[in-house]
Amino acid sequence: MIPGAALILCALAAVSTTATVEADRDATLFEESGGGLASGAGTAIFAGRTNSVDPVRRGLIHFTLPSRPPTKRPTPVAIDGVAVVLTNTTQSNVSPREYRLHRVLADWGEGTSSSSGGSGAASTAGDATWIHAFYPDVYWMHNGAQFEGEPSARLVVEGPGVYRFEGDGLLLDVKRWAQDPSTNFGWILIGDETQPQTARAFASREHPNATFRPVLEVHYRTVP
Repeated sequence: MIPGAALILCALAAVSTTATVEADRDATLFEESGGGLASGAGTAIFAGRTNSVDPVRRGLIHFTLPSRPPTKRPTPVAIDGVAVVLTNTTQSNVSPREYRLHRVLADWGEGTSSSSGGSGAASTAGDATWIHAFYPDVYWMHNGAQFEGEPSARLVVEGPGVYRFEGDGLLLDVKRWAQDPSTNFGWILIGDETQPQTARAFASREHPNATFRPVLEVHYRTVP
């Protein structure tokens, strides 16, 4: 290859950049017909099934998309990869269970309620609950939140540790939100709701260990 051609190829080479952002909202939905339980400010979000009378738990999580990477001149920018990284802090219930992320279809709130465990705390103004998008007077269209039926990502979760949700579904969600930020209501985390004692706790954005907090990784590709 002649030197000039090599220089041209180098100049046209794609440049990859990864932006990482922490969640700016998260909450747990506790199955409860009156909407009296929530956890908007707790150190964990819960998903799965417990042994209680109303056993189902679901986790909501939202990220504001990062700005496109800076460039010296206007260039095409493509999003070619997305990952949602969650840390399972549950020491028990280590049997493999599938967890799913579904795209949420309506806006929701994060109040000041805080539950250290999976039983929930009294709902406060603005909380997302099993029946409320914003407690006490804005309701979900369906109990348990409004979300896309087809999951955007699936992952088997076992014991404590870091879990990366990836795939084309998450990539399509983020591309959609990048084009129309008003439709970004985040994802809902749903675990195994068919068997008792399958609920897991995942570190929330309020977790005291910053390295455990949920993050969104967006991989950009720029072509000069």
